[in-house]
Formats: sequence, C-alpha cells, structure tokens
Amino acid sequence: MTVTVPSYAAPAAAPAPAGIAPDRFRQAFRRYPAGVVVITTDSGRGPVGFTATSLTSLSLTPPLISFGIGTTTSSWPHFEHARTAVVHFLGAEQQPLAKTFATSGIDRFAAPTRWHRLPGGEPLLDGVAGHLRVETEQIVPAGDHRIVIARVVDAQLDEGRSPLLFHDGAYLSL
Repeated sequence: MTVTVPSYAAPAAAPAPAGIAPDRFRQAFRRYPAGVVVITTDSGRGPVGFTATSLTSLSLTPPLISFGIGTTTSSWPHFEHARTAVVHFLGAEQQPLAKTFATSGIDRFAAPTRWHRLPGGEPLLDGVAGHLRVETEQIVPAGDHRIVIARVVDAQLDEGRSPLLFHDGAYLSL
C-alpha cells in the first residue's frame, strides 16, 4: 500500500517593499542638518579615515556611540578589523579637513593634514574641536553599510569652538 503524504508548501513570502528611490532618500536627508566628524583608525596597515554625519550617542551607561560606514568605501576593510578608532569633532573653520576626508582616491593623511598617534597607535588629527577614543563593541550589517557600535574610553573637548554642520549639501556653522 502506498501512502501519499501531502506536501507542505509554505506560503509565498511577500516581496520586501523596495522603499523610496535612492535619489529621493538622499534628498530627504540633505534637508536634515547634522554635525560633521572625521573618524580614523589604523588596523595595522596604515592610518585611514572618513568624514561622517552619522555619529549617534547610543547609551550613557555604558557610554556607547554608533556610526555608519559603507561597505564599498576604501576605509571599510580597515574598520572591519580595527579594535579602536578616534572620532574627531570638527570646528566650524575646518571645512577643508572635512572635504579632505570625504575625497576618495587621495592620501588623506598627507600634508597639509596634521596628525600624530595616540599612545595606543590611533591616528589623531591636530587642532580639532574635540575627540573621542573608542573601542569597537559590535558591528551590525545594515544594507550596504555597517553600523559600528563602540564604547567611549576617552574624551577631549575644546569647549570654546563652534561645530561644523552639514545641511543641504553644504558645510555651515552655528
């Protein structure tokens, strides 16, 4: 006797909504003002860094921050393997530094960029409005980016400086 077992077919998954077009998404966030930072690291292959507006204060206890980095950027392979990094708060007058670290295909640490290493080896940009030394806790996949969650282990701030902001495709100050 042959027994026929009905096959179970899982319901077809609905396709994920595509969301808005990339240009519209970019346009929406151009209207959202954000502080400008440069984030640097050295995972043993030389210093790297990039300009970011995605810095977020994540937790007070423990002191955690997060930032996004694209997986197609030249800096990503270094951040993927780095244990520590430095988040540099830029002053209103530091547009050239922000543009340097936002430019692909150049040596961002060459003159006129001034920098030195912290005792742990991290690259620290000279003359910034402040910095956070952080240790990577977790890296979370998020589309074509990764969200780096890091614990703040040191902070230095220059209280008398106005921040550099980015809004509608331009650098601004308060």
